[in-house]
Amino acid sequence: MSKININMAERVRNLPPYLFATIDRMKREALSKGVDLIDLSIGDPDIPTPKNIVNRMKEAAQNPQNHRYPSYEGLLSFRIAIADWYKKRFNVILNPEIEVLSLIGSKEGICHIPLAFVNPGDTVLVPSPCYPVYPIGTLFAGGNSYFLPLTKENNFLPDLKSIPDDIAKRSRLLFINYPNNPTSAVADRNFYEEVIEFALRHNIIVCHDAAYSEIYYDDYRPMSFLETPGAKDVGIEFHSLSKTYNMTGWRIGFAVGNQKVIQGLGKIKTNLDSGIFQAIQEAGIEALRSPESVTDNIRKVYQKRRDRLVKGLRDKGLDLDPPLATFYLWIRVPKGYSSSEFTTLLLKKTGILTTPGNGFGEAGEGYIRMALTVNIDRVEETLKRITGLRW
Repeated sequence: MSKININMAERVRNLPPYLFATIDRMKREALSKGVDLIDLSIGDPDIPTPKNIVNRMKEAAQNPQNHRYPSYEGLLSFRIAIADWYKKRFNVILNPEIEVLSLIGSKEGICHIPLAFVNPGDTVLVPSPCYPVYPIGTLFAGGNSYFLPLTKENNFLPDLKSIPDDIAKRSRLLFINYPNNPTSAVADRNFYEEVIEFALRHNIIVCHDAAYSEIYYDDYRPMSFLETPGAKDVGIEFHSLSKTYNMTGWRIGFAVGNQKVIQGLGKIKTNLDSGIFQAIQEAGIEALRSPESVTDNIRKVYQKRRDRLVKGLRDKGLDLDPPLATFYLWIRVPKGYSSSEFTTLLLKKTGILTTPGNGFGEAGEGYIRMALTVNIDRVEETLKRITGLRW
């Protein structure tokens, strides 16, 4: 029987392998060989979603009114809860009707934002290393990514002054992400002021990914980009309940900020999806209105893991700084190894799965990332296995 010739669209053929799909393949191969795998590769919290949030979901799921199509923009009550949370956490005032948009996880919004503002051939400024969705969303929109290297010498902040004027002139979006994935770097008000000045000078929309703002340690407390005067004039901030409340599988997030940018993203969403299940939005309201003790307890768990793993890896001679935020460690690989080679060595010799830094972009070469998403016993086992390793 004859068959049709199936060809992928050019935008799909041009896609690089998605980093975490590749990691999943490595994981499956190791498990199929009976390896006792310690997976430090993906930032998927192992701590359960807090009970008050789960209970709210159970109750809301039994309400027949929640079984119908939800609002495209998100329940107004959910958007009000977001605005209230921003006021309480960052002292940022948001109009929940026009400056807040619900998302099916922040990944969805980040991938769709270029479709609203980037024409084929336009340029998007993308940090490197970075969350892979920034350049992938740009590719889907027909845009070109201009990568901004994040180096330790510059505190893993992009050097905006190094961007050629002709590149800036044809750029439509600038992605930034602090606290940063994968480097765990943080940014301050001076940097955000520089970003705003740059965006105003070149008429560029700023897209700040703040998914890790609530995972922080010691006396540090990350600020929102929107706290900076003028930020709402140039861009928006993406946020998620995934990392803050251990809700990665629930797929609920939001974008806030500039009204016209929110409106543009909303137009894409109304044509491509039907919103978030309302019961999940009600659980999101419960999350955002939870007492500070809920997130304090989560941070304490990660801090214990961070402190132990950082000390143990440093004792082994690995070069890393204790992160002030996120649940990632950004580790320089030993001399003589590439990122991929050291990742492979750890997996084959110890059964520890990490993420090679070059998977996040060319500037990530020379590093690996470890996630603090295993319990303290597995942290101790990680250090035990590495202690017996030679490189």
